[in-house]
Amino acid sequence: MRLLIVGGYGTFGGRIVQLLQSEPRLTLIVAGRSIARAETYCGNRRNAKAVLVPALFDRDGDLRAQLATLRPDIVVDASGPFQAYGEGCYRLIETCIGERIGYLDLADGSDFVAGVAGFDAAARAAGVFALSGVSSFPVLTAAVARRLASDMARVDSIRGGIAPSPFAGVGENVIRGIASYAGKPVRLVRDGQPAEGRPLTEQMRYTIAPPGRVPVRSTLFSLVDVPDLRALAALWPQAGTIWMGAGPVPEVLHRALIGLAWLVRAGLVRSLSPLAPLMHWASNRLAWGEHRGGMFVEVAGVDKSGKPAKRSWHLLAEGDDGPLIPSMAVEAIVRKTLAGQTPPPGARAAVRDLELEDYEALFASNTIHTGFRDDVDDGKALYPALLGDAWESLPAEIRNMHEGAPTAEGRASVERGNGVLSRLAAWLVGFPTAATDIAVKVRFDSDDQGETWTRSFGTRSFSSRQFAGRGRSDRLLCERFGPLDFVMALVVRGDRLSLDLRRWSFLGLPLPMWLCPRSTSYESVEDGRFRFHVDISHPLTGPIVRYRGWLVPASRQAVPERPEPALTE
Repeated sequence: MRLLIVGGYGTFGGRIVQLLQSEPRLTLIVAGRSIARAETYCGNRRNAKAVLVPALFDRDGDLRAQLATLRPDIVVDASGPFQAYGEGCYRLIETCIGERIGYLDLADGSDFVAGVAGFDAAARAAGVFALSGVSSFPVLTAAVARRLASDMARVDSIRGGIAPSPFAGVGENVIRGIASYAGKPVRLVRDGQPAEGRPLTEQMRYTIAPPGRVPVRSTLFSLVDVPDLRALAALWPQAGTIWMGAGPVPEVLHRALIGLAWLVRAGLVRSLSPLAPLMHWASNRLAWGEHRGGMFVEVAGVDKSGKPAKRSWHLLAEGDDGPLIPSMAVEAIVRKTLAGQTPPPGARAAVRDLELEDYEALFASNTIHTGFRDDVDDGKALYPALLGDAWESLPAEIRNMHEGAPTAEGRASVERGNGVLSRLAAWLVGFPTAATDIAVKVRFDSDDQGETWTRSFGTRSFSSRQFAGRGRSDRLLCERFGPLDFVMALVVRGDRLSLDLRRWSFLGLPLPMWLCPRSTSYESVEDGRFRFHVDISHPLTGPIVRYRGWLVPASRQAVPERPEPALTE
């Protein structure tokens, strides 16, 4: 198969080449207005198994002649910005249909993608496909929404968003597209009625949290003009609200962009397009934070029993794998076509041409993690509610401890730091004194707001309050010791449940993490018993306390008088 990638050495085109270069059955024609850049790009990809061919291609030139020379089986338009194509914006699609060549694009503009359906009859008559919006918005979002709504009787709302890593490397054409529509009216569905939205002037905050993984930090999302606003409304016409956003970070730059968009909305500035070069420079130079990004889709409605239903899908991508996701839809369609599963003829938004299973096969070869959550409060215990569908992957001994008897008993060893500051810190919290072997008892008192854990080591006890975080701590476990709140992610690592510190505060006032105590805390199973391990220290005090041991629900087994060998690590 010969694949012509227009903009093949650009941001998205280059990633398509990266994803497909391992396929020896492909000839990838890397094309654009600069033959020198195309040649340089192809020359740098020495490990490609596909044949890479640099080519000159001008989408404003004689398209029929250029296609006749290059002889592609499929054309992929990865250039853009599609919002700025202007008059004759569909020339490439028309020519591909006329020449009976398959067509894909990564268009992110709702108007452009909606207009492609006007060529459906011609594409069907020619026996070829012309698929638009072949990217995360709307192909992946539609596939996820179908999975989430599969057993719902009615869909009332669909919300979603993408939060790229600050180091993702945003292409100039993406920035030009955003600048062109920021603050200007776009069509969408709100509260069951056709409505008008103003991109980058409407916000929501959301925490992307694949079950059992460290969540992406609470992210501010702004409305963006993407094909989903209309394409998903066509798939679910009964949906009252469809809203899609982007959450660029660092947030300070995002808020600056929001302020500029409000200038456009207020009519003080015609467009942000003149600022696109500066915006592109800032987004790719002023970057800090975690090199991880994510995506979410949330569907709310009514299940088949008539009860309210709200489910969400979360994606986390580590490092450089996240930026590949928008190009994976093209990869999936090309690989399916090679396998004989060619998309049906017609011109349309590609919202029905891939399913989530197609993506999951591609995610598996990258550091991309996904999972589902049921967001309806159905009275679940604290830990199962926070862990979502990762809860069932834990050993039964851990699950029983958090859903079982109100008390548990066992044995433990306790070590304490020797410094004055470490002893003072341990005394303030009420940590137990050092002991090589001591009886331990934990009482769990639960209510609608959380759980109180009272830990007794011999005759000494201390307690803490655990509850689900809200706001910036959403999807996280909070534990309160007096005036101090520690916010932790529940992370499943194999058969172990770890508690990873993410934030902390004093009387509600956030404190810097470099001042935070260091903690290694996890639950595991050994010899068929629930095991706990807590190790707390601080750079200023050194070790504060370390206690570890085993527990069993008190109603199931009496505590032996002497420790068993398995207590020793």
